[in-house]
Amino acid sequence: MASRLGRLTIGLLAAAATVATGVIAAPTASSSAADAPDHAQVEEAIEQAVASRGVPGMVAQVRDPRGWWFGTAGVADTRTGRERQQHERFRIGSAAKTFTAAVVLLLEAEGKLSLDDTVEEWLPGLVRGNGNDANTITIRHLLNHTSGIFNYGNDKEEFAKFSGPAFLEHRFDRYTPEQLVKVGLRNQRYFPEPGDGFTYTNTGYFLAGMIIEKATGRTLADEIERRVVRPLGLTGTYLPGLETKIRGPHPRHYSTLFAAEPDAQVYDVTEQSATTGWAAGGLVSTIRDLDRFASALLGGRLLPPAQQKSMFTMVETKVETEDGTWIDPWIPNTTYGLGVFSWDLSCGATVWGIGGAITGGFTFSMGTRDGNRLLTTNMNIDRYADPTSMGTIQYVFEAEFCPSGSRMLTKPSPTTTRT
Repeated sequence: MASRLGRLTIGLLAAAATVATGVIAAPTASSSAADAPDHAQVEEAIEQAVASRGVPGMVAQVRDPRGWWFGTAGVADTRTGRERQQHERFRIGSAAKTFTAAVVLLLEAEGKLSLDDTVEEWLPGLVRGNGNDANTITIRHLLNHTSGIFNYGNDKEEFAKFSGPAFLEHRFDRYTPEQLVKVGLRNQRYFPEPGDGFTYTNTGYFLAGMIIEKATGRTLADEIERRVVRPLGLTGTYLPGLETKIRGPHPRHYSTLFAAEPDAQVYDVTEQSATTGWAAGGLVSTIRDLDRFASALLGGRLLPPAQQKSMFTMVETKVETEDGTWIDPWIPNTTYGLGVFSWDLSCGATVWGIGGAITGGFTFSMGTRDGNRLLTTNMNIDRYADPTSMGTIQYVFEAEFCPSGSRMLTKPSPTTTRT
């Protein structure tokens, strides 16, 4: 059978924190699945992704005022046929940025730093050259991608190591944050002054992670655990250090390694160094944890009001080219805040939340601005070079948030997978 759908009915979603433990209370599971909300359109969308888009396996979870629904299609492991599960852990890519941003904002709430502090104040002498002036770049610029600092992942030398078969040789390479920041800094800035534009850059989040460690005297992994994971009661989320394997149950992660051919070879890339992602994309999590994290952020249950306002102060992601035209260099029809973004779907609905990709998968958790309705999904393949990959994700979100008559006019086109 191509897919299996599991349903879990949950009681009223708890918004209050448990004072005695400091943990935001989890919804209480019901023993009956009879009242589970029906999300047949989402079920159809993830089955379609597996059937015609070359996705090995996909999971989706929806929460709304009626409860929770969970569904799965395809497999966690193409070799064994093992099914995907709700409790499994996977690499979440750039959704990790939101955890880093949340820690920064919690530190600001405690008075340990300010979003308007400059990079030079915290990391003196590090950011310089190729037009960079750390005295003019603030922490806010780092978090909303308006710093102008070059993304180390786009450096020609480094990119060559992690695209194509070269990835298989370099997948276990280890980096310090300083090393990858310097890779970014050896390239010219994207635009003259901080705040003059938007360009998605992992380098900024590495700098933010380094500032967190400087401000606290503890590792970024410890601060994420202390300020986000434990207070929210997340059970499967962690930032690996030098580990290359994923702890506990997990799906295999697959990639075409930037090959653009429809029948491109698919590789198992599950084991890899997390040091290339770190504060920008190194975390491991679960569907349930991401649902709880995104819901707490959107619902205002993690950050104080002032920091909540800062996180959701959005900037345009469109940039003007030299000929005067405007393009979307990131995901089209989005705005970006501090580790969060909004996305206008084709039907006119707007969803808010977190998301990202890594070699081995795409992960998104987005919903209404108040977090009362949320969809969290992961597919265990990336297909970076396929321009329709984001269309697959969009198709799933529009299945939930767009009326049936106003969704994407066509389903994602078929792709042939060769393993």
